[in-house]
Amino acid sequence: MKFSCLSKGGGYHFPPCHILNICGFSILLDCPLDLSALTIFSPIPTSSKASSFDEENPSCPNRSESSDLEEPMVRKRQKVEKPLDADDLIYAEPWYKTVKNLHLWNVSFIDVVLISSPTGMLGLPFLTRMKGFSAKIYVTEAAARLGQLMMEDLVSMHLEIRQFFGPEESSFPQWMKWEDLTLLPSSLKNVALGKDGGELGGWLSLYSAADVKDCMQKVLRLKYAEEICYNSTLIIKAFSSGLEIGSCNWTINGPKGGVGFISSSIFDSAHAMNFDYNALRGNDIIIYSDFSFSDGTEDVESGYDNSIPTTCNRSSLRNYENDCQELAKSLLNVDEGLEERDKLAFICSCVIDSVKAGGSVLIPISRLGIVLLLLEQISTSLDVSTLKVPMYIISSLAEEFLAFSNIIPEWLCKQRQEKLFSGEPLFAHAKLVNEKKLHVFPAVHSPKLLMNWQEPCIVFSPHWSLRLGPAVHLLQRWSGDQNSLLILESGPDVDLALLPFKPMEMKVLECSFLSGIRLQNVEPLLKILQPKVVLLPKDLKQISSLKSNSCSTFHYCVNETLRIPSLKDNSELEIATDLASQFNWRNLKQENINMTRLKGELCVDHGRQRLSTGNQESSESRPLVHWGSTDLEKLLVVLSNRGIKATLGDAFGSESESASLVHVHDPNQALIEVRTTSTVISTADESLASIIFEAIGSVLDGV
Repeated sequence: MKFSCLSKGGGYHFPPCHILNICGFSILLDCPLDLSALTIFSPIPTSSKASSFDEENPSCPNRSESSDLEEPMVRKRQKVEKPLDADDLIYAEPWYKTVKNLHLWNVSFIDVVLISSPTGMLGLPFLTRMKGFSAKIYVTEAAARLGQLMMEDLVSMHLEIRQFFGPEESSFPQWMKWEDLTLLPSSLKNVALGKDGGELGGWLSLYSAADVKDCMQKVLRLKYAEEICYNSTLIIKAFSSGLEIGSCNWTINGPKGGVGFISSSIFDSAHAMNFDYNALRGNDIIIYSDFSFSDGTEDVESGYDNSIPTTCNRSSLRNYENDCQELAKSLLNVDEGLEERDKLAFICSCVIDSVKAGGSVLIPISRLGIVLLLLEQISTSLDVSTLKVPMYIISSLAEEFLAFSNIIPEWLCKQRQEKLFSGEPLFAHAKLVNEKKLHVFPAVHSPKLLMNWQEPCIVFSPHWSLRLGPAVHLLQRWSGDQNSLLILESGPDVDLALLPFKPMEMKVLECSFLSGIRLQNVEPLLKILQPKVVLLPKDLKQISSLKSNSCSTFHYCVNETLRIPSLKDNSELEIATDLASQFNWRNLKQENINMTRLKGELCVDHGRQRLSTGNQESSESRPLVHWGSTDLEKLLVVLSNRGIKATLGDAFGSESESASLVHVHDPNQALIEVRTTSTVISTADESLASIIFEAIGSVLDGV
């Protein structure tokens, strides 16, 4: 088995990307898009459509003058580094950063694509539109629908930018020219080129709505834990990871063993079904691909005894099951759910404080589960405070997002599923819409929104990068209001994201939501799963010092290939009962092996090799198949016992093709030519030839 990490991603919005080669098949794990890189571009100015919604905001630079459009796409900058300002950003239609060197891949070598989350498929249309792509794409039903909506929403927001900048004059934008890239400040240059300067080729112009439609036609949707068989060899299943609705971990089983793939996972989720780690038990290899805490400073020392029983007696197995139960309790009692609820409660208190002071709240968070939970808690807090403040969701596909969230119970946590059985809605947004507490509109310039608009208000709208969508217009409107509040997810580029809107009077609340497995839980998790081999990122070397010798650990990093030795030397073969009854064992002379000969139909089905009954013929009527080298001295003895006089002749030929001769003198003339791979009998006497053939057969092994 071979494994390569193509990208370790960057949090929830940019999951890792890997290539796995197993049983001769190449499997791509996720195809994400690095949307955080959009921060190097300047956001679209307030358009004429938005002007009816908002008066000109003096805190925002007006870039819509014709003189600006005539300037070069990238302004000349001083070579001396200075603090970044909005003028340093690239003023052009944005391109989108994919996995490094995606444009150089030979996609015809990819057999299977597995998508673990909705964000993991945002780069998929780039792949499916490439010439030669024919791989099978497997996605859970929920992730497929949510991913499709996210891609369509991204295309819709990008079209607004294209209307402002106009169509590209060439396929190679001005800002990507090397002389302009060298003038970029170092922080922007690192985003554009990467630390090693080799990521420029990862930038592509965004796909179209037609590309998204074509991509989704190639996607095969799976239900929860549904079993799919690829090429009659690999059995593939998806199980909940707990991160988001539809997000999953994968198991891949084949003739050479099973592989479990762990993406970012959450043990106790308030909206999605919890991390189903029990489904990963029994796999020979575990690939750990949760990078969410790789840069953290958590204490990973645990008090668990890492010794895993390796014997197979009942007592040790019983103890192992008891240990697993205790470890499972510890994993589920880590107060992750309580911590997340406390975070949401704190956010709600900040929201209430802002609207009480007369300010509005902008929430450009893209995680569907977090948005649904915030809607519920904020509405409850408003009811308690008796404030009459409207909530808006502004997105081209908001209605479809909300409608879909109420029809996917199999991917929701148990508490949400119980609501379904009791006849309650799975989430509260439908009730809020009916009570006119929540208003949903497709665009910031929608006439119905302009008629309904009230301030202060609470708005959920894309995009979290603050470069696309309604969030840009609303942030330009409220950035100068000290009572207003912007709620963002924490990230390394928050300052860069806010750069175009500075100076800001608006308050900014950075939130960090749980997006993976805590480091101290990795070791007990691996003890429960008990794999034979574990693949861990090099960033997590500190947790790999397992005391047990039953688990081998390999560490991987980006752009390196690991070769994992096969855990099974032999493959298993199921033989039909009627064939097994025909066994006629022969003991080989040269080796201590028993062998039999069968004839049947060999097939591979659901990863299992089977030999079934075919057109049979009597074993007595079949000539023996011989192999091995002929012992000439022994052959002379056997011939003599059968009344045949023979002598050895001189050898001839090259070393690689040498041949030995045996001359038969009585009862008739014959010549036996013995080579490395064949023996030839030459005589005019057929009965003599038969006797010589039987003599040679008695010297060789045959079946």
